[in-house]
Amino acid sequence: MGIIKVENIRVFAHHGCLKEETKIGCDYRVDLKVKADLQASAKTDDLSDTVDYVFLNKIVKEEMLKPSKLLETVAKRILNRIFKEDKLVDKATICVSKLNPPIGGDVEMVTIKMTEKRKN
Repeated sequence: MGIIKVENIRVFAHHGCLKEETKIGCDYRVDLKVKADLQASAKTDDLSDTVDYVFLNKIVKEEMLKPSKLLETVAKRILNRIFKEDKLVDKATICVSKLNPPIGGDVEMVTIKMTEKRKN
């Protein structure tokens, strides 16, 4: 087994429970870690034998563009797509952070973290 990380994906999106948040939007950071068997790709040197991090980044960006009230919802959508579209991924952990959240204080970010394993 091995781990592939795609870290500090920066996205501007429109998530939140307040109308202002969904209208104005803000900056988000997404960190993704997937666990997969990397032995075949280590031997073959073939992209089709591994989890393509360009593909992971694409899923994150596409799903982040769909407005949601909760970060949990968008994180779950991303995880669902990863497991549906890449059969090599056994486990994935995602952190979705809203940068400079409008919560009435000097807060750098709020983050939700979800981990899921492939269901057989």
